[in-house]
Amino acid sequence: MQHEIANFRPRAPWWGGDLQTLRNVLVRQRIDLSPWPEETLRFEMPDGSGDVLTGRIAFPSGAAARPLVVLIHGLTGCEDSIHVRASARSLLRAGFPVLRLNLRGAGPTVGLCHEQYHAGRTEDFRAVLAQLPDRPTRHGVAAVGYSLGGGMLLKYLGEEGRSAPLRAAAAVSVPIDLSAACGRFHRARNRVYKRYLLDRMKKDAFRARGGLPERWREPVRRARTIRDYDAGYIAPRYGFGTVERYYADCSATHFMPAVRVPTLIVQARDDPWIPAEPFDRFNWADAPALIPCLHDSGGHVGFHGRGSRVTWHDRYIAAFLSGAA
Repeated sequence: MQHEIANFRPRAPWWGGDLQTLRNVLVRQRIDLSPWPEETLRFEMPDGSGDVLTGRIAFPSGAAARPLVVLIHGLTGCEDSIHVRASARSLLRAGFPVLRLNLRGAGPTVGLCHEQYHAGRTEDFRAVLAQLPDRPTRHGVAAVGYSLGGGMLLKYLGEEGRSAPLRAAAAVSVPIDLSAACGRFHRARNRVYKRYLLDRMKKDAFRARGGLPERWREPVRRARTIRDYDAGYIAPRYGFGTVERYYADCSATHFMPAVRVPTLIVQARDDPWIPAEPFDRFNWADAPALIPCLHDSGGHVGFHGRGSRVTWHDRYIAAFLSGAA
């Protein structure tokens, strides 16, 4: 897809991948969604766990015939992550109804779930789509996923193929190769990022409904890296056995050739967390429904560009979904 905003140029003073990534933390901002009154939706998981996912849904002013856009956060995120709220505001202004979804054990669902989300848990998203009410979906459904949530979305789209009930999708800053992303993330330069995310992952695990089962407490406590956490907790608890199997089975790159829904993929080569090599190796000709938008700069879910205070990826996604609608 060609569009006048397709060429991203970073906005001063946010030069380089780290500043692009950290801008939302360094600049405290309030994303005001009050012009669009929200209500909470609950989605009961059909796996017998008793777990419940939630999301906040809002409708735009006016009566534009636009699909509902489901926003899927990344690792340690939730409905109130800054980039999720910013995307919701951008899309509501563009006339789209929006659902800010919380994955299992994230944000407001911590006390409602015994278990946690992970990169391969597409069955939860499938269950959410099956339970969406009629009113917001009368013009169809689209989805946008960020980071780990984007990888999960791509995996889901590949699993569903032509049966996917989405009109369009987008994925931003996606670890399509989990093993490669884990290797990059644990470089010495990323130790502050690692410590921040790992601490939040551990806290969420221990805050699960009913508490973390005894057998998993010590593996979570002693994890010193995200790979340790995945190897000692996520992989064995959720049936993968080894971390290598978890990463292999859940990496989006294996599912992307089967995607049949028009899907925009936005990625920066200077993302400090996710390597560019898996995107370079992927044969995009084998996946014509995927529209890669790979830029030299932008960081991790950053893309703070010239010409607008609205993040570039939000403007690009709104234009893409408008064309797909």
